[in-house]
Amino acid sequence: MYQRAALTVYLHPFSSYCQKAKVAFYEKGVPFVVKLLDGSEPVASEFAALWPIGKFPVAVDGDQLIFEATGIIEYLEALYPDQVRLIPQNPVMAAEVRMWDRFFDNYISYPQQRVIYVALGREPDDGDDCAKWKTALETAYAILDQRMAGREWVAGNTFSLADCAAAPALLYADWTHAIPERFSHVHAYRTRLLARSSYAQVLDEARPYRHLFPLGAPQGRD
Repeated sequence: MYQRAALTVYLHPFSSYCQKAKVAFYEKGVPFVVKLLDGSEPVASEFAALWPIGKFPVAVDGDQLIFEATGIIEYLEALYPDQVRLIPQNPVMAAEVRMWDRFFDNYISYPQQRVIYVALGREPDDGDDCAKWKTALETAYAILDQRMAGREWVAGNTFSLADCAAAPALLYADWTHAIPERFSHVHAYRTRLLARSSYAQVLDEARPYRHLFPLGAPQGRD
């Protein structure tokens, strides 16, 4: 029987978007080869030539380049449709999963990263302790809290692409601007995500790099 060659993935274990992609590989039980982007050569030069935009993760499958975490997960679904589906076959349900995937990337990860970029000096502070971005996070928390009332996973009845996005998004968002206790459904959802075996493995692989978190990785919230 023909055995596909493993995809090669350029990533860093501490990156939220790399974690999102890795969860999908582990959920589906698909092997992959890691090219660690820690600034070392020759991988850094390989990556720069392969993808001048410089954002990771990026995967390579023979001559095919796949960029962005969502793109990689969609590609895995196409290659391995019979292994633990992360995007439903029903088109309406699939649309819902994709919609919530975008929610986590755009409305939780994006404002969270703006706060981090301010801390790193890559973006100017608004003069009010990043109030704009923290307010955006609290708005997203409130929406998600309503969504998760009575639900185990964010879209449909099974773990999906959207939950792959949610796990690292909520990990780092809570580190950056703590999820208020009143959002009990978000806290319960985050706890389920962090306990999921696929994401627990991702977290273990990221632990050696926690010193890189510019605000200081908190104790007891992982």
